[in-house]
Amino acid sequence: MAVPSTTPTFSTTPMNQENQVTGATIWLTGLPSAGKTTIAYELADRLRAEGHRVEVLDGDEIRTFLTAGLGFSREDRHTNVQRIGFLADLLSRNGVKTLVPVIAPYSDSREAVRKRHMAGGTAYLEVHVATPVEVCSERDVKGLYAKQAAGEISGLTGVDDPYEEPESPDLRIESHNQTVQESAAALHALLTERGLA
Repeated sequence: MAVPSTTPTFSTTPMNQENQVTGATIWLTGLPSAGKTTIAYELADRLRAEGHRVEVLDGDEIRTFLTAGLGFSREDRHTNVQRIGFLADLLSRNGVKTLVPVIAPYSDSREAVRKRHMAGGTAYLEVHVATPVEVCSERDVKGLYAKQAAGEISGLTGVDDPYEEPESPDLRIESHNQTVQESAAALHALLTERGLA
């Protein structure tokens, strides 16, 4: 009597295009109050409406739940960015469009995240939300610029702590010259161009 094989069998038929789920990390870097998070959530809504799996890794939430023990020294900022980069890569490799509105002020930290993605063959886009510091300080969404000016805090990125602008981002958004919807649309167009949306 033949005993059925207990070895699992897997289909070798390639997934068709309709069933293929492509993840990607879209990192939005820029000064505090540049508009990174607002644009990310606007784009996330649009992508979800199209049926994509999407997560937003909000920098403030990450600081609260994942990297609460880190400060704001250069070393701690680098560690923070690498942890977020690891999580973003993990999600993206599993078919999630991962939007990361995180300042990430140092170019070497951002480059390390890009290299992690490249090593695993994961799509990675760097978007510079290039809002001038004067505009950011007027918006001052979290009151950080006012606190810095009053001497209540120090180490504010772009004011008394460095911000190294990306030299050649995949996209540069000047959010002060267009609406949130226009900014999100420009980013969506880039994703479409790269075959990611």
